[in-house]
Amino acid sequence: MPPTFLTRSAFQLPVRLAAMGLLSALVACGDTAELAPQAGMGATPTLPQPKKSLIPTVNIAPAKGWPAGTMPKPMAGLSVTALATGLDHPRWVYTLPNGDVLVAESNKPPPDEDKSFSVKRIVMGLVMKRAGAGVPSANRISLLRDANGDGVAETRSVFLQGLNSPFGMALVGNNLYVANADAIMRFTYEAGQTQITATGVQVTDLPGKPLNHHWTKNIIASKDGSKLYATVGSNSNVGENGMDIEAGRAAIWEVDLQTGQKRLFASGLRNPNGMGWSPEDGKLWTVVNERDEIGSDLVPDYLTSVKDGAFYGWPYSYYGQNVDERIKPAQPDLVAKAVVPDYALGSHVAPLGMVFADGKSFPAPLSDGVFVGQHGSWNRQPLSGYNVVFVPFAQGMPSGLPVEVLGGFLSPQGEAYGRPVGVAMDTRGGLLVADDVGNVVWRVAAAAPR
Repeated sequence: MPPTFLTRSAFQLPVRLAAMGLLSALVACGDTAELAPQAGMGATPTLPQPKKSLIPTVNIAPAKGWPAGTMPKPMAGLSVTALATGLDHPRWVYTLPNGDVLVAESNKPPPDEDKSFSVKRIVMGLVMKRAGAGVPSANRISLLRDANGDGVAETRSVFLQGLNSPFGMALVGNNLYVANADAIMRFTYEAGQTQITATGVQVTDLPGKPLNHHWTKNIIASKDGSKLYATVGSNSNVGENGMDIEAGRAAIWEVDLQTGQKRLFASGLRNPNGMGWSPEDGKLWTVVNERDEIGSDLVPDYLTSVKDGAFYGWPYSYYGQNVDERIKPAQPDLVAKAVVPDYALGSHVAPLGMVFADGKSFPAPLSDGVFVGQHGSWNRQPLSGYNVVFVPFAQGMPSGLPVEVLGGFLSPQGEAYGRPVGVAMDTRGGLLVADDVGNVVWRVAAAAPR
């Protein structure tokens, strides 16, 4: 009998069927949180012992989208409108000086051609698809213009297209910088234009393939416009894919815009995303997604100031010197240097966007602090996140527990109507929220003039 040659697709099918069966089993298994959500929040969160299990907690809010007539629920004294609907997986928002809003419609790049089809990887792919992250990337930035100020954009145009999973944006003078999944690009921008067709220029590369597990790259410009700071997430949960492909990742880079040279600004940050400059003292702050699979009560995601040259623990330790026993070989010298984050946001809430309040647009309880877009958990029972919260500040530091500013993203059955991602302030004092499951950009504002 002649040999039978199976195609790659033929090999994939049984693996995918096995993965689907495993996913069904996982959804029914796993631990349940024993602590109140508030225990994992604030300057001194409770850190219980990690739970070791061969089967991680998998608790997914299936992506549903917003039924007709439903919207998120703002806190008392605030209102919400849909600035734009019908977008394609909007992940990030950026406000231009003239009031136009840029929206990155984006998702994870295609996998490597030689990517192995392990059951674990396919299970995680099914998890992401169930959560609404399985759509192809639109690879574009759209422009929204609300000329009459009613909170609804009358004009929408394709501003930039043909990008590579774009995410962060920053305008410095007449140069618009865009963070693709593997590089920072520069485009010439003229105030008021609704489309850029010119080819961009690469400023510097950023760690990308292989895998590009945490693919989102955010950027923020220094106050003097001479530098950009770029976030790069890890290529794994806790280094299980090998530390050789983690080079330059789990970090924030500083990029000199004159030379394109970059240096490591801070490291050990598993998946930093949103960044902002403190209006109090000018320090750089970020929000970070911490590690998974050691229990529903671990590890708290966090908000922290970022110190030049500091190491924040990943993957060898969490929240300072709490050693993660899964990482071999251990690195006690690095653990000893690990900086404790400033503020815990709660376990598995998945903070992505952050922006400092402008101090004048919202009532006093929301005038000094940070708005955080929390994408929501998959590794916790019960669900956490799926909202926008405000962290109050006093004298330049977080003070008090987070306050929910925008909720209602989950149905009574635990389905996801939407999931908050990027947040930004617009030029009229509204808070913009990118919702990548609802495919909406929401605008939150004070319900009545102060």
